Amino acid sequence: MGIRGIERSRVHTRTGIVAGLVVGVGGLVAILVIRSLTPVFGAWSLPNRVQDLLTLSISVIIESLPFVLLGIVLSIAVQVWIPDRYIMKILPRNPVLRRVVISFLGMFFPVCECGNLPLARGLIVKGFTVSESITFLLAAPILNPITIVTTSQAFGFDGWILFARLVGGFAVANILGWLFSKHPDQDSLLTARFAAECRMPDPHEHPQTKWRKSVELFTHETAIIMPALFIGSLVAGAVQVIVPRAVLLNLGSNPVWSVVAMMVLAFVISVCSNVDSFFILPFASTFMPGSIAVFLIFGPIVDIKMLSLMRTTFRSKVLVQITVVVALISALLGLVINYVA
Repeated sequence: MGIRGIERSRVHTRTGIVAGLVVGVGGLVAILVIRSLTPVFGAWSLPNRVQDLLTLSISVIIESLPFVLLGIVLSIAVQVWIPDRYIMKILPRNPVLRRVVISFLGMFFPVCECGNLPLARGLIVKGFTVSESITFLLAAPILNPITIVTTSQAFGFDGWILFARLVGGFAVANILGWLFSKHPDQDSLLTARFAAECRMPDPHEHPQTKWRKSVELFTHETAIIMPALFIGSLVAGAVQVIVPRAVLLNLGSNPVWSVVAMMVLAFVISVCSNVDSFFILPFASTFMPGSIAVFLIFGPIVDIKMLSLMRTTFRSKVLVQITVVVALISALLGLVINYVA
């Protein structure tokens, strides 16, 4: 890529960050302001259904925003301030045990799936195999302290949901990591462009101070996560307000269709794992626990946003294989919970 191409790419990146901040932060502020001014409108007040929409959306925002900001700060700490060599020292030589340990690296890299892809790409560049990077990529959004805390805050430690999410995330990551480890040429799983980048360092990369990089990462992750929080909170409120409760009750009470519905919802909504527990919490009263668990396992790994991000690194065939395996494992676990719990 020439110098002009690089400059255009940087301009597009800056434009995307600004747009994300405007949509995310601006949208959150607008919701809060409109809802707070509603009583002042008097006779010109908003319709009841719109007020309900804003109230439900605000409840999701208030519960999740502190954890989102904490996740961003921690992600900057581990990406900028902790030396990479410390990660390599803790990994065992045995391939299976190595992937098991890699599954829990998310405990030290507590970012949502949006930030995990750049980390996974960096791990490949630093010497991880493709199967090991996939194990990290799939496990880290679920097996990290922020997601564990938010899930426990939303659903508590009683019942099946938190336990199922952790077990399901671990199983999905290690099963797929094992399957891809059997591939005779793992580099062929990568896109041609990224494979070339792994073999050749970027000569245009400029050194940055840690503080400057921290500020840029905070801006970048805020621009990614805030729009997801804003849009996700609106959708959560809209579904509760627009969809007749009888439909939700009929769909949510069926062991099979509730699982299918939650997989479709997770795929379309594309909510980050740091906030998805609060997003799906309003549905817990109408949907069976197995379907809620499916949403929390399937969504952070396979959704529109995540697949588009992964396509920058992995070939389309790999994404199809990941989607099928994750869907089967998630559905199986959800059905077991629905029929047993």
